[in-house]
Amino acid sequence: MKLSAPIRTLTAAALVTSGLLAMPAATAATTSEESAAAAAPDIPVADVKAHLGELQKIAEANGGNRAHGQPGYKASIDYIKGKLDAAGFTTTVKEFNSGGATGYNLVADWPGGDEGQTLMAGAHLDSVESGPGINDNGSGSAAVLETALAVSREQLKPAKHLRFAWWGAEEQGLVGSRNYVNSLPDADRSKISGYLNFDMIGSPNPGYFVYDDDPAIEKVFKDYFAGLDVPTEIETEGDGRSDHASFLDAGIPVGGLFTGAGNTMSSEQAQKWGGKAGESFDACYHSDCDTTENINDTALDRNSDAVAHAIWQLSS
Repeated sequence: MKLSAPIRTLTAAALVTSGLLAMPAATAATTSEESAAAAAPDIPVADVKAHLGELQKIAEANGGNRAHGQPGYKASIDYIKGKLDAAGFTTTVKEFNSGGATGYNLVADWPGGDEGQTLMAGAHLDSVESGPGINDNGSGSAAVLETALAVSREQLKPAKHLRFAWWGAEEQGLVGSRNYVNSLPDADRSKISGYLNFDMIGSPNPGYFVYDDDPAIEKVFKDYFAGLDVPTEIETEGDGRSDHASFLDAGIPVGGLFTGAGNTMSSEQAQKWGGKAGESFDACYHSDCDTTENINDTALDRNSDAVAHAIWQLSS
């Protein structure tokens, strides 16, 4: 997650929700088989953690980080692209320049669905130079990857077109995602029905924060956590500091999840989430201790399942 917040412009179009949750007219009865088919699969947290382990190894082999302009970042792109290519996605690596270095965005499209209504989910893949970036943002990157692989395993046939993305140079100011959005022709930009962002979803002293930028998307996440009896709060600490801002500023409905960065957990939050009051949500934020040991498995598991739930619900 980027440290300093850019100025956000909240356009009226950003709150347009028509079509996000378009569903067929209700029938007189829905069979249990139909209900089961509509449910997202469980995302095994062990598989998500296995991706984090690979990202850790990549950082260790490349100077301790996966930052923009460093070999560890391109190796991270190659790792994720290989998984997606093998799973049947159409992948594209898009280059851009920032600070005199080449950056890379990875975009993966799942075949089928109405491309006039494209649902996107993404996460930034780069770390800061001071550490391997396993919570920030290996956690979001791995959860989005494993959800995409679940789409392939289930051979999902959504009504909407599905597109997944991993952004470069987020830590330099949302550079990769802004480059992507700004390079889209207006006609293609208007086809994106929503963008879901996942940046830091396994913090070791986790909160459960939901973006409130779009009411329909927000409701999907809040209802999911309510079903787990996990209370949520509106995300404010990182508001506008991650890649959803690039889409929001272009009038695209956005939503997402966050478990906290450098801010301190209050006593009220600790009571409802079982955390440690007076301590940061992530004491290793932007530091060299942001390793695979810096992950709360329960938070990572819940949020990974929430990613899949939202993809299944919002693409139907």
